[in-house]
Amino acid sequence: MISSGPMEDRLAIRELVESYNDAVMRFDGEAWAANWREDATWSLPGMDAITGKDKFFPIWQQAMSAFSFVGFFASAGPIVVDGDRAHGTWYQQEFLHQKDGVRHTITGCYNDDYVKVDGHWYFQRRDYLIMNAEKSGV
Repeated sequence: MISSGPMEDRLAIRELVESYNDAVMRFDGEAWAANWREDATWSLPGMDAITGKDKFFPIWQQAMSAFSFVGFFASAGPIVVDGDRAHGTWYQQEFLHQKDGVRHTITGCYNDDYVKVDGHWYFQRRDYLIMNAEKSGV
């Protein structure tokens, strides 16, 4: 088995990732932000890591405003739970349609750290690595 720790916590972390992906696909910034701790860190390729949801949430909103459609699907790697902290790996498939007609197909990998607060799991850190990217369209 590649994962370890209580099954109920691993399931809750899977639901956290599903909530995140659902929010992305619906362009729902409020739901997206609710998955993060206030002092979380978000790291994307080509950018320095940003700590503080209040700092990276506007960047997410601006990036999302360029798209007319987003398909965002995750496949779990290992999820390792140790008390109120955990680490997980997710392989992500993205289909991004920009409003200007350009389309991106991306396969990436998230390496996550989670924290459990008052019985609820949150992202404490998400580091994203692009494994493959293709671009088409206008």
